[in-house]
Amino acid sequence: MELINPSSGTIFWMIIAFGVVLFVLKKFAWKPILAALKEREDSIASALNSAEEAKKEVAGLKADNEKIIAEARREKEAILKEAKELKDKIIAEAKEIASAEGQKTIEQARQQIQAEKTAAVNDIKKQVAQLSVTIAEKVIRKELGNKAEQEKMVNGLVDDIKLN
Repeated sequence: MELINPSSGTIFWMIIAFGVVLFVLKKFAWKPILAALKEREDSIASALNSAEEAKKEVAGLKADNEKIIAEARREKEAILKEAKELKDKIIAEAKEIASAEGQKTIEQARQQIQAEKTAAVNDIKKQVAQLSVTIAEKVIRKELGNKAEQEKMVNGLVDDIKLN
């Protein structure tokens, strides 16, 4: 195989072409490419900083949310405790009122029973007295018809009165 020997003229023109390309790239493309790379680097750094700040802000918000949730739980517990105490108080008051009303009703019933009992006893006494007077009247009329029996009856009554 035969090696290709580049001639010195080809090398010269390759160096010249490379230099022209390098010059053109340096003059027109190098600064925009470096500027684009710098801009991209700054953009990435800015995004990382923003992400870090957002992460810190989220952590702060999370801590604030946890505080708010804890406070809400404490308030809920306090409200529930207050509601339970109020319920117990209302139940106790209702029991006291019911007990007082029950005692009042029982006392009224006792008074009514006593009044009715007294009225019934008085009515029976009245009826017994009327019956006794009627019987006595009939007995006296029958016995007063005879003088000896009248004296005997008066003496018996006097003896009864002395015994009592």
